[in-house]
Amino acid sequence: MNGEIILNKQDVTKYITPLVPMATLLKPEGHLDMKIKCVLFDIYGTLFISGAGDIGVYETQRIKKTKINGLLHDFGINEDPDLILKRLRLAIENKHSELRKKGVDFPEVAIDRLWMNVLGIDDVEVVKRFATLFELITNPVYPMPNIKKMLSACKTLNVSMGIISNAQFYTKYLFQWFLNSSLEELGFHSDLIFYSYIFGHAKPSILMFHKASEKLEEMGICKEDVLYLGNDMLNDISPAKKAGFKTALFAGDARSLRLRQDHPQCQHINADIVITDLIQLLDFV
Repeated sequence: MNGEIILNKQDVTKYITPLVPMATLLKPEGHLDMKIKCVLFDIYGTLFISGAGDIGVYETQRIKKTKINGLLHDFGINEDPDLILKRLRLAIENKHSELRKKGVDFPEVAIDRLWMNVLGIDDVEVVKRFATLFELITNPVYPMPNIKKMLSACKTLNVSMGIISNAQFYTKYLFQWFLNSSLEELGFHSDLIFYSYIFGHAKPSILMFHKASEKLEEMGICKEDVLYLGNDMLNDISPAKKAGFKTALFAGDARSLRLRQDHPQCQHINADIVITDLIQLLDFV
């Protein structure tokens, strides 16, 4: 067993909650001096609507508790949802503390490993299936309008595409479930996919941005020709600017838009452009 989960869209359909973006007060603005050759994307709150506004934000509203109860029952786990959530939060906090002591400024966990301890289950595939469905309950996601049209146009225009995102092992499956395509089929370059759980560092750490910069240099793409698109001034725009990329703030959904105006690191920075619909990105590539 390689620990790979086997979940197709039919398996997850009952856990999918259709969502629509909530309008923000921001308007499209800004300009770039030249056309972009490469676009790197955030996922949660940018390419996909996130009901929680970000990955891994576990809320315990009554309706979610009911669904979690059902999930626990389906997996033969006779536990109280509140206790499960409490143990998970504690496990995450302990792992973060452990990593900080090792010098990791913004730690990221591999959530499947923590779930194995929380549930007391050794079967990796079972745990990954549970963790995936749990995430769909606690953090509903749905494609942003025009995502597939935008990605298809970028692919046709030979724009290199990649991802730098806080993510877990199940994140890659979103594209197959919702867009019926793998990342490669959509036009993403396999060497430009950077997920936080793999590196143990979460944004706003600049580590993944540096890794991306190194890979882009190997590919002959200058940093000045790269645009990073994200919804969070602290987690996305700030580290992308430090890495030397052009920056685009996605302000298409009020749930996930994070301006961070009171954060010291964000008070004196601006994104190069602001877009409110993914299709607007095509004006810059």
